[in-house]
Amino acid sequence: MAPDGFPVRVLSTIDPSVGHTFLQPRKRIHETGDVSEFLCSRAYVDIMTFILQLNRSMFPTKLSEDEVQSWPLKSEVVEFPAPVRRLQQLLLKLEGLLHATPLVGGERRFADRGYQNWHDKVKENVSTFFEECLPSEILHAPSSDPDGPTAEVELMEYFLGSWGSRERMDYGTGHELSFLTFLAAIWKLNGFPKNSPGVEERAIVIGVIEPYLELVRAVIKKYKLEPAGSHGVWGLDDHSFIPYIFGSAQFSPAISESDPVPEMGSLPNTPDPEGVAKADIVEKERRVNMYFSAIGFIYDVKTGPFWEHSQMLYDISGVRAGWAKINKGMIKMYNAEVLSKFPVVQHFRFGSLFSWDRDPSAIPPPPRAHTSSGQETQPRQAPPSTRQGPGPVTKAPWATASQSIPPPSSGTAAPWATARAGGALFTSSTPPRIPPALPDTSRLPPGPMAPTRAPRASSQPAGPAPAGDSKDLATKAPWAK
Repeated sequence: MAPDGFPVRVLSTIDPSVGHTFLQPRKRIHETGDVSEFLCSRAYVDIMTFILQLNRSMFPTKLSEDEVQSWPLKSEVVEFPAPVRRLQQLLLKLEGLLHATPLVGGERRFADRGYQNWHDKVKENVSTFFEECLPSEILHAPSSDPDGPTAEVELMEYFLGSWGSRERMDYGTGHELSFLTFLAAIWKLNGFPKNSPGVEERAIVIGVIEPYLELVRAVIKKYKLEPAGSHGVWGLDDHSFIPYIFGSAQFSPAISESDPVPEMGSLPNTPDPEGVAKADIVEKERRVNMYFSAIGFIYDVKTGPFWEHSQMLYDISGVRAGWAKINKGMIKMYNAEVLSKFPVVQHFRFGSLFSWDRDPSAIPPPPRAHTSSGQETQPRQAPPSTRQGPGPVTKAPWATASQSIPPPSSGTAAPWATARAGGALFTSSTPPRIPPALPDTSRLPPGPMAPTRAPRASSQPAGPAPAGDSKDLATKAPWAK
């Protein structure tokens, strides 16, 4: 509890004096209807609590009325305690295996099978790596059942699930979630010291999660892993999500220990969100910020105009209300597009640390809320440099001159991102393919998400169109403003 009574939710830990029965994690989500049960489970509440706890720690800190401390990557302002340094050593061991595992080569359409060899080596060596890098009191925390498994069984499940699918040779947000759960499990096992609020959490994000993401990106690039369940241009990112949450927090307004997390504004002198479409800004900011680090990886693996291959992120870069607004929208979207999606969470396994048992305060969401259809967000205008030359083009009869921005209840394709100009432009005569409707997430389950939902999208008119804009330049898609 903060000094003025503002509640700061923290993931609970196990009391060693009480005893605990560890379990072999099991699959529980077998069909889409099971997702609703997951959203009412203790595991869901614990995962979201941990995410919000880490997220708050990445907001800049008010040291005094005139002094603010931000938290850039690769700086000396964040000290790494022993548990974080041990986890860094664990990641370095996997990186060593990566360097020692060559490509298989040969003609192929999908990922290089050298990835499967690396994945096998990780599995073969993980017990040894755990012994070398994790404290015995954590790894072998005893179970109340003398014949039952120790904590290592549950930790192993989430750690091995963090490196992509060996069979499909792909990587996505479900694997990223598994690593986040691995860290949360160590937290629940009292594996991190309890310093001042935010100190340990910040060390986890900058000292462990960012190096994990860097290692995963190296694996993806070396073996050309496929995206797992990507929406392509209509998805946020082919592989990751959490760097956009923590990276937007890094650029948000500063808070004191007693302040609630802001929903608007940015830290002074931070880059404009539009910088994601400018290679020079991305190259500079990726060294210090997780959001731009993730954007930089997209530049590493994709070619062509940013707005063309990353439409969702391009839409979000038009948000006028600041990085805090983006941060809140990202948390809402993570809940809807990762934790509420059957293709992502179907592989998650539940044990004692992350339990399938229903949370006492949970209220079931409406049936199939995570799969129902919803309205699509509006794409931003493409930059002028990508347009056709001037000349009359026929408008589709169903294209409207204006359209209100859908509220968050209408969909999850960045409902809080306001398009600032007219319809999207296309450089060929082929009619645009309308993306599939994304699910309605208007009724998210209660619990840790409740105080962090993105506010209703602004109804203010969109900003001016880019120079040279003309209503008759190109055919508009029916969902374009």
